[in-house]
Amino acid sequence: KLVLGDINAERLDAVMAEVKAMTAEATAVVGNIAKKDDAEALMAAAIDSYGKLDVLVNNAGIMDLFEGAANFKDETYERVMGVNVYGSLVTTRAAVRFMKDHGGGSIVNASSVAGVGGASAGVVYTASKHAVIGLTKNTAVTYAPAGIRCNAMVIGSVGDTAIGETIDMTKADMEALGQYGKWHGLAPRALASIEVANLALFLASDESKGLNGAIIAVDGGWSAH
Repeated sequence: KLVLGDINAERLDAVMAEVKAMTAEATAVVGNIAKKDDAEALMAAAIDSYGKLDVLVNNAGIMDLFEGAANFKDETYERVMGVNVYGSLVTTRAAVRFMKDHGGGSIVNASSVAGVGGASAGVVYTASKHAVIGLTKNTAVTYAPAGIRCNAMVIGSVGDTAIGETIDMTKADMEALGQYGKWHGLAPRALASIEVANLALFLASDESKGLNGAIIAVDGGWSAH
């Protein structure tokens, strides 16, 4: 039983059709995860629809414009931090409050190679993905006694997602991008989204019940450089 959230209603409808074709049960919620009311409505939909919440996957994410600290724009900060960090904080708050009283659960966060290094994106995106690592570790430590696990995926380049649409390369900080490009050239390959999904499924399941606060790379070996 799934609750799926997205800001793009058309894409959400397409995913819902795929889920229903698998004879799974799902509820769709259209909203902007960066807005508190929308994020809380997503969580409420899960509890109201199914009466329980076993797993939360925070995987919404957008890019910055590869701006270094000298050139980032305030609107970039507000937009990227809203989606990549604040939304996950709000959903995690709701999940933890419910899971504490209902036997625990698993939270899976989508970080990035930018969350463990400094050369893959601009300063704002990099800071946001480092923040996701901090959110993961803090939640894992704080709520382990309640049976709540929280782990993060360090995701590399993924070819078949829409995150590239959030970058306007005509506005990119080309000086900074020139530096990042040196490391981009080390990326072994672009992953398929199913490769990331397989890790998320493992972390959501009881098969990973020994993992809490783990930061696991699914990047083809990129972050090993």
